[in-house]
Amino acid sequence: MTLTQAPVLETPRLILRGPEPRDLEPTITFLLDRDRSEGFGSSPNRGEAWRWFALNVGHWHIHGYGYFTIEMKDTGETAGIAGIWNPEGWPEPELGWALYAGFEGRGIAYEAAARARRYAYEDLGFDTLTSNIVPGNTRSVALAERLGAWFEREYDNIHMGRDLLYRHPGPDAASGRDDDGSVEAYA
Repeated sequence: MTLTQAPVLETPRLILRGPEPRDLEPTITFLLDRDRSEGFGSSPNRGEAWRWFALNVGHWHIHGYGYFTIEMKDTGETAGIAGIWNPEGWPEPELGWALYAGFEGRGIAYEAAARARRYAYEDLGFDTLTSNIVPGNTRSVALAERLGAWFEREYDNIHMGRDLLYRHPGPDAASGRDDDGSVEAYA
């Protein structure tokens, strides 16, 4: 049962879909793991993690976009989240991603983020996106740069503290990149 009006997007290996009740436990597990989710907004307890899950559902209803659940086509496992995030206090819409334990190092975040960005540009009509990254998160910086984003500035995120703002290329420049989710994109 879907909880939002999110479309279903596909890549060769992934399904990006709206959050469903079955995604609650993997998301809570991720958010309670401070080491894994600190730069994403880790939660001190299950109740706060549950509220974050509900926040994402509400974000979809308010904005018409939010974080997709990343589902592996071959196993049906929930691998993480990726999508467009813009809650109150954010400087502008952000392309964000987070993988759950055991899914790193396989190009999944790149594949999901590239597809979510294409959706934002082609279907939502966005002309720019940022990625807001906590200083020291070298893996997210590397991924943002692999997606063609560049460091623009530091700013104070009202929820996360000091953040690095990376600017993504606009729709015309991004469409020239091999970010359509094809196998060549992460060979």
